[in-house]
Amino acid sequence: MGAGHAHRLYRHGHSPVHALPPHCKLAATFAFVLVVVSTPREAVWAFGLYAALIAGVAAVSRIPAGFLLRRLLIEVPFVAFAVLMPFVAEGERVEVLGTSLSVSGLWGAWNVLAKGTLGVAASVLLASTTELRELLLGLQRLRLPSLLVQIASFMIRYGDVITDELRRMSVARRSRGFEARGIRHWGVLAKTAGALFIRSYERGERVHLAMVSRGYTGSMPVIDEATASRTQWAHAAALPAAALAVCVMGWTL
Repeated sequence: MGAGHAHRLYRHGHSPVHALPPHCKLAATFAFVLVVVSTPREAVWAFGLYAALIAGVAAVSRIPAGFLLRRLLIEVPFVAFAVLMPFVAEGERVEVLGTSLSVSGLWGAWNVLAKGTLGVAASVLLASTTELRELLLGLQRLRLPSLLVQIASFMIRYGDVITDELRRMSVARRSRGFEARGIRHWGVLAKTAGALFIRSYERGERVHLAMVSRGYTGSMPVIDEATASRTQWAHAAALPAAALAVCVMGWTL
């Protein structure tokens, strides 16, 4: 985990949020999402305040609104599911623009949309201000099982390698005049997938042997030790603490 690995979600910057240790940001994001999920769905105003908190963090992070909104498109499948809930749910019905909708379905759709969007927004902000290498170091600092951290590290590092291999295979097919145009070409695509699996497996074996020959015994060396001061923990805790206050008011008011 010593070498950097950029990803498309990350936006380089020098904001106070970028400077926070990764494990502080991971813990703060997890706590914020947990508080949002724990908020009663009937407290509509509370979710507006959560959105304002996210917007405030984005402003401090100097993350443009357009950048954040484009990354939120990843939740479109969940939005489609939520839209269907008022139509398929049972129970009390209500007329909306001449259409009979389920009251429980409407509340369920609102619950999914509000909490899902806030959770995705918090995750996007985390990824936008933290490099993948730092995220892995943060997970290790939070005492996530070492084996899981290593698996995540290898997935990140060799995902691009496998993608490049697939692209080269696609170029080789096209250079030979092949274009998939129907079901009769599925056999060729299946053979391509099989060849990609074999090549990936062989590459993994070679990488493992190279690691063992260099003294790998089941744990990766930590080059950068991620530490955090009390001040940094306090800054990171500001978001979940404010969200917790909103959640408490949502249950009591």
